[in-house]
Amino acid sequence: ERFHELVEIGFWKNCKIFRVVPNFMSQLGINGDPQVQKQWRNKVLKDDPVKTTNARGRVTFATSGPNSRTTQIFINTNTKGNAFLDKQGFSPFAEVVEGMDIVDRIYDGDREKPNQGKIQNQ
Repeated sequence: ERFHELVEIGFWKNCKIFRVVPNFMSQLGINGDPQVQKQWRNKVLKDDPVKTTNARGRVTFATSGPNSRTTQIFINTNTKGNAFLDKQGFSPFAEVVEGMDIVDRIYDGDREKPNQGKIQNQ
């Protein structure tokens, strides 16, 4: 429901992929307008049960711990999948059905080091 709600209000139009870890995942979900992002920062979701594995192309909400999902999501890019995330409670809710070749070509220079606070406030 959260993903669809964000689609309906146009939240994703100002989001860019900001974190890419090669052969693991590409993450997005920080809105380009700090005021819009601020509205969603504390609207956390409870975790969903994991019903399917974090296979390549599956889309999953990012978390900062249990029951902490908000707007950030990631696309699993590991060719062998990221099944270890299943046991950590990361529950895929969608799947990329075409265009994974484009996801694979996204710039990965920042890798694990993007400054999320700075991104949210720019």
